[in-house]
Amino acid sequence: MKITLLGTGTSQGVPVIGCNCNVCKSSDTRDRRLRSSILIEHKNTTVVIDAGPDFRYQMLRAGVTKLDGIVLTHEHRDHTAGLDDIRPFNKISNKPVDVYAEKRVLNKIKTDLDYAFKDSQYPGLPSINLNVINDNSEFRIGDISFIPLRVMHHRLPVLGFRTGNFAYITDVSFIPDDTFLKLNNIDLLVIDALRIQPHISHFNLNEAVEIIIKTKAKSGLLTHMSHQIGKHKDLMTILPGNISPGYDGMTILCK
Repeated sequence: MKITLLGTGTSQGVPVIGCNCNVCKSSDTRDRRLRSSILIEHKNTTVVIDAGPDFRYQMLRAGVTKLDGIVLTHEHRDHTAGLDDIRPFNKISNKPVDVYAEKRVLNKIKTDLDYAFKDSQYPGLPSINLNVINDNSEFRIGDISFIPLRVMHHRLPVLGFRTGNFAYITDVSFIPDDTFLKLNNIDLLVIDALRIQPHISHFNLNEAVEIIIKTKAKSGLLTHMSHQIGKHKDLMTILPGNISPGYDGMTILCK
């Protein structure tokens, strides 16, 4: 299974518009972060988790020409705003794109993209097939099985996902004990680490490191990072040897 980090930034991305901090002005390409999303490829199946405002460019940059499904962690716009850009995939496959999310999230999609779900359609609209998932049931897309992981984004219930020995959890400030049980024996955990300082709805750097250690994952990567977390090269000097900041375009092979 091949994992590609399509975006590792927070809702504003990095660099932030109008910001002159040393991270936003960095010449290191690893400090340029699109909105958080990952690509999972296994055998003949291609799945994206989250489709934010940078979805179109992320698909072009990663050379994705086939898409079997989009899985959504939650309904915030930095994770869903790119759904209109599925239209080329509709044309390539001549069928709707399957989108998987909790019922609450799908209802929000139907509101945000109301034109795509009207009875009266016209050519060129995005075509989406909505699939309800929940935190109690494993589901499958082609060759890939997903175990939903219930976590909290402050007061908002969101989902992370485990597939094989890989787990992805973004936009999280609390992980229930039941979810930790589902993280046993993972090789790689990719997890939210917004900044150095504490935040009400995201793990900060220290909290993310503590979670990776608690799960006993063999290795950990950080994602959903803001410009306030500092430069990639500086983070590498302070993190434990098995934990590192992810960066856009990074690829990992997992079982």
